[in-house]
Amino acid sequence: MPTTIEALTGGFSEPVHHAQSVFRMMMECLSRPGTIQSILPEIEPPKPMGAAAGAIALTLLDHDTPVWLTQGLAKSAVADWIGFHTGAPITREKSEARFAFAEAGASFSSFGLFATGNQEYPDRSTTIILEVASLDKGPALSLSGPGIRDSATIAPLGLPDIFLRQWADNRALFPRGVDVLLTAGRQVLGLPRTCKITLKEA
Repeated sequence: MPTTIEALTGGFSEPVHHAQSVFRMMMECLSRPGTIQSILPEIEPPKPMGAAAGAIALTLLDHDTPVWLTQGLAKSAVADWIGFHTGAPITREKSEARFAFAEAGASFSSFGLFATGNQEYPDRSTTIILEVASLDKGPALSLSGPGIRDSATIAPLGLPDIFLRQWADNRALFPRGVDVLLTAGRQVLGLPRTCKITLKEA
């Protein structure tokens, strides 16, 4: 399939400055779970990838970071866009991916199929960037764990139905496991493997 104009445009206009700002924002999200941040750079990745997910891709991916895409993203211009702007190789093997991207409405059978690190190097794991419809219009969930005073409430709309069970299984692997960044448009919310997620009681 020939590379489209869509795959060649829509990246950072100031790559170094913009990547630094997005990286700081992601670190803030992961160190303070439950906090919603918004990306500042104006970028336009091919649909169905959202702007925040695209900014994360431009910031974290390079030729040494294999990336896994859902079928919906892989069949779009997103794969060529990532290749052109970052040089990151696309892998079909979830266990080989340093980063994995999923568009809104996509779901995983298990987080355990991705790299979860090992006891000596738990950081050798996959970070999953999962797009949802909204970060504040869904059912209330309670977060607790490091970086959270008492508890925090989030309300993402569009999480997979089995997400809470998947997350409990993932947390049980600690210190191994995956970390997740939820994105919705230009917004990001971090879910490090250390946090406990439960349905908030009414």
